[in-house]
This record gives sequence, C-alpha cells and structure tokens, in this order.
Amino acid sequence: MKNHTADRRAVIYGNQSSILDKRTLHTSHKHLAERLEPGMTVLDIGCGTGAITRDIAIAVGDQGKVVGLDNNPAFIEKARAMHADIPNVQFEVGNIYDLEKKESFDLVTCARVIQWLADPLEALKQMALATKVGGRVIVLDYNHEKIKWDPLPPKSTIDFYSAFLKWRADAGMDNAIADNLQRLFSDAGLTHVHGTAQHEETIREDTNFEDRAGIWADVMAGRGIQMVLEDYIKEEERVVAEREYREWVDKKAESQTMYLLAVEGIKQ
Repeated sequence: MKNHTADRRAVIYGNQSSILDKRTLHTSHKHLAERLEPGMTVLDIGCGTGAITRDIAIAVGDQGKVVGLDNNPAFIEKARAMHADIPNVQFEVGNIYDLEKKESFDLVTCARVIQWLADPLEALKQMALATKVGGRVIVLDYNHEKIKWDPLPPKSTIDFYSAFLKWRADAGMDNAIADNLQRLFSDAGLTHVHGTAQHEETIREDTNFEDRAGIWADVMAGRGIQMVLEDYIKEEERVVAEREYREWVDKKAESQTMYLLAVEGIKQ
C-alpha cells in the first residue's frame, strides 16, 4: 500500500529548494563524478532544480544524454528554465516508483532521495529496471543516526533533531538507510555491490563552514514548520531551536560530520 504520509512529508516547499540549488556534482555526488564517461546515458532521479544534473550532462558531453526526473512540477519548470543552455539534458516530471523507461540508461542514480521513501526496495527495483544490462545503479544517502557535532549543540537542537528523526520514522522512512543500502541492492537483484564513504565533514576553518554546518537551521526553518503543523514540536520550540543553533554555529561549533555513503551495483 502506498504510504501517503511519507510522500507528503518528503515534499520540499518554497525557499527550502535553495539547499538544492547550491549542490554540484563534484562537491555533492563525488562517487558519481568518478563513474561518468563521455557518451553515457544517465537518469538522475530526484533531480530537484537540476544543479547536479547539469554537471552530469557536461561530464558526459555532447554524445551523451541525461534525463533529470523529479515528482515536483515546480522544480522541473525551474530546472528547464535554469539549464536551457545545456542541449543534452532534459527534465521530466515522474515518480521513482513508476519509471516508464526500461533498460534505457548506462547509469541510474539518485542522491539523498531514498531516505525520504517508505519503500526503498521497490524504488531500487525500478531503478534496476531502467538500467541497461551491464549498467550501474548508484545511490547516495545518509545514516542520520550517526551525525557528529563537536562540541554538542544546545539541548534545543538535540530535542529538535530527536523529534525530526521520529517524524521521519513515523512515516516509514529509514533514518539509517545508508547502512542498509547494500543489502537492499542485493535484494533488488543488483550484483558487485559495494559502498564508498562520502561523509560530509566541515570544520570551522572551512570558508563555507557556516553555510554547511547551518544546514540544520535551514531544516528547522523549513521541515520544522511541517513538524509544527503535525504536532511533533511546538512553534516556540522550533523558534528557540533555530535561534540557538544559529548562535552555536556562529560562536561555538568546531565541526560537523554527516554520515553519507555512495552505494553502487551492476545490472546483470
């Protein structure tokens, strides 16, 4: 049975999409960058506004072809407008659970998408079906249970983060999905499965530290609103958590590490 709660909670609203616009292939999907070759056909699922998809298209060159797929029509409209100058990429509205293209791509990928699904195995089966025999499936995703902060942020942040994980889990999402992907790849019929650590670590000395460590303030400002509406936290708790976290990033934070794995397998 389709999990409509997970679908609803996965929706990105308004200016939350700014997180997507900042991503690039080489900083946000490094393992995929290493696998791309000129002339490849690639399907990028959950492409958002197309920032990474654009880079994929450039990497595979004029002889290659890239399709960016997302279930959010507003994102696809924005992607088409922003990347109209790239001739070998097209953006389409579609659903990961119902990929119409069968055995069409040398490589099928998604980044930070499976974490939002209640049925990741079915999604991986669909990705495998869209892949040519001998082609690759590459998925990049988090284990949210293994995040590390130094020093620990304020209690309001810890409380918010615990509520965030519960909000996700109650919708059927797997907070530890990164560490379960290799098993799921095998269950989906993929072979030569292996994972590569792509942990997102930032330290205060980094020039973009506040932007990268501040991602949770953006989550509090965006997903936090959804959590308030669904009675997982109170609005005053969300406001305090966001304010205190921003202050912690500005004055006290030394490092943040988000546990991220790239898992790949071959379609036989």
